[in-house]
Amino acid sequence: MRSANPVLNTNTFAGLRSYGETDTMTINGTVLKTGALLFMVVFGAVFTWNKTMAGSPPMGWMAVGGLGGFLVVLATMFKKEWAPFTAPLYAGLKGLFLGGMSAFFEKMYPDIVFNAVCLTFGTLFSLLFIYQVGWIKVTQNFRLGLFAATGGIMLFYLVAMVLGLFGISVPLIHSTGLFGIGFSLFVVVIAALNLVLDFDFIENGAAAGAPKYMEWYGALALLVTLVWLYIEILHLLSKLQRRD
Repeated sequence: MRSANPVLNTNTFAGLRSYGETDTMTINGTVLKTGALLFMVVFGAVFTWNKTMAGSPPMGWMAVGGLGGFLVVLATMFKKEWAPFTAPLYAGLKGLFLGGMSAFFEKMYPDIVFNAVCLTFGTLFSLLFIYQVGWIKVTQNFRLGLFAATGGIMLFYLVAMVLGLFGISVPLIHSTGLFGIGFSLFVVVIAALNLVLDFDFIENGAAAGAPKYMEWYGALALLVTLVWLYIEILHLLSKLQRRD
């Protein structure tokens, strides 16, 4: 199986063995740990949010949060057993980044953060319901198609970032025209569908009797997707605001 989420891939559960019925991964355990990580994101975000809203953006803290979170995810991909420690660390670091970024948007577009949060969790629960009732079937073609789309988006963003270093702007990312909004909407849809793959992968891990620490790993994977989805929704809403 393959997931478009970089934390979840073909070999995520390979080589992992069960250590007894009470020491295996469960879906409920993963849900509880996801909730704990979300609380830690909020805790970290409050600090940079308050600083930014007070007029002194903590750019250093935001940079540490953004880069540090990325490095923590990379480390966890290679050392899954570190997840009980790295997942909370990622949540706190990413909170530092999201708090400042969200405050920037909130200053420009009042109430945009509340709307983005509602849409993010509304999407999460809607897709969870759709997945549970079987309205979306996670086939191999579905996985491969979504993996290709996600990889293409990430490559596009990477190229745009490199071009930006040379002062070349990619209008599709920031444009408020129909193509710019259409692109952002497409990215939001792809990010949202990654949640379905994450649900499926975590369910399979629990069924396979993966070790208990994989609950933290699964929660981290869900959080990575949720963060991406929230950022893309925030970006889309800001485009719509500028278009008005």
